[in-house]
Amino acid sequence: MTQRQSRSTSAVTWQPGPPEREGLWIFTRLRDFVDNIANSSPARLALTTFAVVILVFTALLSLPLSSATGTVTPLYQALFTAVSAVCVTGLTVVSTAVHWSFFGQLIILIGIFVGGLGTLTLASLLALMVSKRLGVRGKLIAQEAMNAGRLGEVGTLLRIVIVTSVVIEAALALALIPRFLVLGESFGQSVWHGVFYSISAFNNAGFTPHSDGIVPYETDLWILVPLMLGVFLGSLGFPVVMVLQQSGLNWKKWNLHTKLTIQVSFILLGAGTVLWGLMEWENIRTIGGMSDADKIIHSLFASVMTRSGGFNLVDQGQMDSTTMLLTDALMFAGGGSASTAGGIKVTTIAVMFLAIVAEARGDSDVKIYGRTIPEGTMRVAISVIVAGATLVAVSALLLLQISGASLDRVLFETISAFATVGLSTNLSAELPPSGVYVLTALMFAGRVGTVTLAAALALRQRSQLYHYPEERPIIG
Repeated sequence: MTQRQSRSTSAVTWQPGPPEREGLWIFTRLRDFVDNIANSSPARLALTTFAVVILVFTALLSLPLSSATGTVTPLYQALFTAVSAVCVTGLTVVSTAVHWSFFGQLIILIGIFVGGLGTLTLASLLALMVSKRLGVRGKLIAQEAMNAGRLGEVGTLLRIVIVTSVVIEAALALALIPRFLVLGESFGQSVWHGVFYSISAFNNAGFTPHSDGIVPYETDLWILVPLMLGVFLGSLGFPVVMVLQQSGLNWKKWNLHTKLTIQVSFILLGAGTVLWGLMEWENIRTIGGMSDADKIIHSLFASVMTRSGGFNLVDQGQMDSTTMLLTDALMFAGGGSASTAGGIKVTTIAVMFLAIVAEARGDSDVKIYGRTIPEGTMRVAISVIVAGATLVAVSALLLLQISGASLDRVLFETISAFATVGLSTNLSAELPPSGVYVLTALMFAGRVGTVTLAAALALRQRSQLYHYPEERPIIG
């Protein structure tokens, strides 16, 4: 009996564990893997997270259930749409209202909401959910992205980001739904369109569930004003929105980032409105035949949407070439850092402008509002501008070769993709699959590249024990 018991015990000892324990073991390994990446290379975790999310949405949009005809959507169209949604761009190669079923449009809307939370926010959330903790380097990355004052605030800020998004989007939806009801839509359609436009507006995506977009509402302020407010609030960025929640309109309590973001945003908004209106005032193909009041509304709407919103009331291909060039510049500028907007960001422009002014005055320091901007911040700004311009230039060359279209159309579409704006001259829909893949890669790089680059460079500053003799080369 003793030998049998011993053998039985040995048999039990060497039997493999139950499936639940094996699953826990796999989860533990996955947790450790994600935690290591979050601590060693948060930028890589952010890129990987966005890539995985895009692949998931691509697979969902490829399903027959996602298309209105019940057929499989080609890979390049599904991938392009998934990237455009998750990167909150708004460019399309197929009609959102016609090609996609309700399920497909719902997938696109979820992709917009998820992508609007931001690259680094998603990566930080993943690390928190899987490993239950966020390493010091991971917190530093999230802190840099959201301008948190202390490392301990990062977890709280991540929750505030999600709550803020939901609250603002809900408020916009409640403003839009009654108007759609008044315009004759059913209750179900009104709720769907109100929710869709609210999420698309706040996340600066520019997707529309109507086949003709928002053109039918070009004089309806009950529709246009909420859209403009949603896009503008989303373009300010979560750090600015949180400062406004805490300090209100008390300018003295705002930090430097908030002051620069709001000031430059309003400058670009005002300048864009005036210049766009003057350039298109007599253009009969766009607003030339409208009343003065409608022209002003269109000009303001175009200025708001050009910097990342993506909604349009006029055919972008019918604008004058000077207006297209102005739009290119505003799209490239973009919105605020850690926002749902794209571009090189308004604080980057502010820092470079202040550096130029300081150099012209002969000042050794770059100063504004009683604060000195560190040299490291200026180097990051230069890196972001050069990286963005390089991406646009290379992509434009490729698209010129692939499409054979005119330079103004190619440059417009390229900057719109890089800056995740979504305005289009319809070139995206005319491109062959190779050109579509170029724009797809550019949207991904424009959304995650410059943000991750800026955050990564901010953490690469190191102290040196030596300093070479200075020698200034001839500049200019």
